[in-house]
Amino acid sequence: MEQRRSPGHDHWFYESQTRPHTSAAAPLVPEAAHIHDRFLLGLQQEATTLQPLLQQFQPVLLAARDLSQILLPDAVQTSLTHTLTLYDRLSTALTVAQVAGIQRLCNHYSARLNPLPGPDSSRESNNRLTQITQYARQLAMQPELITRNSIRALDDVGLTEPDIVTLNQLVGFISYQARVVAGLQAMMGVPVRWIPGVTPPPDASPDALRCEETWQHALKPVELRYASADQLAAITYCQGIHGLDDAMWLLVHDARVLYGWATLGQRLEEHYTADETLAQAVSARLLGCRLRFSRLAEHWQEPLLQAVDDLCEQQPVVAIAAQLTRMPDRFSAAHLQPLLNDGWPHARLFTLVQAVAFASWQDRLLMALGETR
Repeated sequence: MEQRRSPGHDHWFYESQTRPHTSAAAPLVPEAAHIHDRFLLGLQQEATTLQPLLQQFQPVLLAARDLSQILLPDAVQTSLTHTLTLYDRLSTALTVAQVAGIQRLCNHYSARLNPLPGPDSSRESNNRLTQITQYARQLAMQPELITRNSIRALDDVGLTEPDIVTLNQLVGFISYQARVVAGLQAMMGVPVRWIPGVTPPPDASPDALRCEETWQHALKPVELRYASADQLAAITYCQGIHGLDDAMWLLVHDARVLYGWATLGQRLEEHYTADETLAQAVSARLLGCRLRFSRLAEHWQEPLLQAVDDLCEQQPVVAIAAQLTRMPDRFSAAHLQPLLNDGWPHARLFTLVQAVAFASWQDRLLMALGETR
């Protein structure tokens, strides 16, 4: 069947179902596409009272901004081994933003996506984008359900191993960005939008976290003899990072993102205390990441497996981590108030928020690429 290219979002239809008009509807907030800082998305201009805080964390925020430029640049050059187009990336980013429910992100990514021409309207292209979208939505919403069949479905529609690694990194990054933005908005006292009838996905089964399975590659890792100069440089930089040894040779399929991801993680860890470790253990428990839960939970392991919500009533750190992990769109100033009452400064609160946000990235990445069944 002859393939045709049409503007807008006609890729959701087969050839016989495409819409007769050729003009795509304008995004609701078109100016959201032209924000200079594509990580905080204009929050730094609005958060006047938090300027000292943002200045203090500038190295971390610059690393996150660099990652946004790497994963979602203004233009993407595809090749036989890197087939994800800019449309694929922005469509994925919008899907994850919608799952997280953070309107600021939805406005930005929909405004950037809108003027781009979609893929041709063939069944093959339609199926490819559908599989990418379904996978991104599942990983963002309930990563415990990602299986080897999920990875195989991406391979079946033509995604390469570097593509699949980049896709997982992209879903993880937007999950991280959404929770950082949600945390900052809560610190600014921005009211949340409450949508009735929306319930979070169920927490991961505690039985899955008790099993002793080791982490295994879901894809073929890069071999040393075939590694490029950029990949070798990223591997060298990541040597010795705790918890990354098993995944390093797989993540290096996208060397630039791995380098940026490791840089961001190291800059964040400089601020961590035992509270951040507990918060990240809560994320691993709720999402179902066996590797990180076993490494982080320590003496909190059984209490977290038995009743997270009971701990939320006793430990404000657990309550904040649970809410930000489950439903960032409903994270508000009220969730931070108990720690403010205990005398926590804004810098310590922001460190906690970022620890949970980064954990949501790490957990999804390690679960999808190494804990699939």
